[in-house]
Amino acid sequence: MLTLWRRRYERLLEWIVMALMAALAIEVTVGVLFRTMGASLVWYDEVAAILLAWLTFYGSALAGVKRAHIGCPELVALLPGRARVAMRLLADVLVVAFFLLVGWTGYAILDVLATDNLVSLPAVPVAYVQSVIPISAVLIVLAELVTLPEALARAREGAH
Repeated sequence: MLTLWRRRYERLLEWIVMALMAALAIEVTVGVLFRTMGASLVWYDEVAAILLAWLTFYGSALAGVKRAHIGCPELVALLPGRARVAMRLLADVLVVAFFLLVGWTGYAILDVLATDNLVSLPAVPVAYVQSVIPISAVLIVLAELVTLPEALARAREGAH
């Protein structure tokens, strides 16, 4: 059941990342075309930066569910069985704790940004743009939790 949920969660994140990549590619292409025609869009670079940031945050959640973040699995694999499992568990607890802090702080900052708007698109609140921080933090924590049993099983077996 957990494996099915993990696969569906991974698929959802893949679709989000693909949509963001497509939106970024289209937005930059349109911006370049308009600039070439001498009618630059005043908002395109700010929106491109936001889309790139969102892509990074959601992509990080996708990498989390795939267990594709940078690590030292060869070093952990050298440890004896119980130490390997303990190290895997400690690493995951630290990641979850860090992203809970990021999510909490990211959520708290939304109140501070509540009255700010984008420079080039004054109708768009900065809090909307920055909401990616607490949202992606929750997604990363979910990715860690849903993949933890599998990661612990691999640690018990001595696999990466």
